[in-house]
Amino acid sequence: MAATLSLLKLSILPQNPHQPKLPIPCNPTKLNVSKDSTTKQQILSHDTIHALKSASLPLTALTLPFFLDPKNAVAVGGEFGILEGRTFALIHPIVMASFFFYTLWAGYLGWQWRRVRTTQNEINDLKKQVKPAPVTPEGVPVEAAPSPVELKIQQLTEERKNLLKGSYKDRHFNSGSILLGFGVFESIFGGVNTWLRTGKLFPGPHLFAGAAITVLWAAAAALVPAMQKGNETARNLHIALNALNVLLFVWQIPTGIDIVFKVFEFTNWP
Repeated sequence: MAATLSLLKLSILPQNPHQPKLPIPCNPTKLNVSKDSTTKQQILSHDTIHALKSASLPLTALTLPFFLDPKNAVAVGGEFGILEGRTFALIHPIVMASFFFYTLWAGYLGWQWRRVRTTQNEINDLKKQVKPAPVTPEGVPVEAAPSPVELKIQQLTEERKNLLKGSYKDRHFNSGSILLGFGVFESIFGGVNTWLRTGKLFPGPHLFAGAAITVLWAAAAALVPAMQKGNETARNLHIALNALNVLLFVWQIPTGIDIVFKVFEFTNWP
């Protein structure tokens, strides 16, 4: 502030007390006028450069508040053009609504892959209950109707073959990767878009739930290496985190709809 005031007091063209005044002839000739004009211009240029050099620090101090002024950082008023418009504002709700249904689809794929594993475990347990086939004294197996346990094994074996044809393991892995990558990107984009339109963020249920969903995506993905090694605790925790993620998604829908209404109220196309 003091530097700014010093600039206001600064004379742009200060008078040099040691500079002698030029005599003005009573009857100037054409040549004298030309010399007089040239000399004055040289003196004026010299004094101006000297004044600007001495004012460099106050000028810097004067312009600094304009760069630090928070009003200049507000991202509203058309500085970002279409990025502040309704089109970009609707990208986030449309994409996240799609991700909600895609999350359910990824969960279905994961559950089917789990069935592949659990079915095999169930088959192994049933095989332990199968009694040896009776044989004759000569050692020839006696033909008999399959037992209920054996019928169950056959049924589960057929189901597992059909499940394997669905390639649920790879499809679940790919869908989870898409959710992690694009989901995190879109979560951050939603906050950035809000700032572009309003110049600030709005801490509240929608923002906090969105942040929690993003963290749960990352946490569930972090368990994959342990799951691939057969850690059953990691698998159960993976399911629990994603179930909580879906619940937060559902709980976030009403607040998201309210924000969409505000977008239509306070923004224009495009």
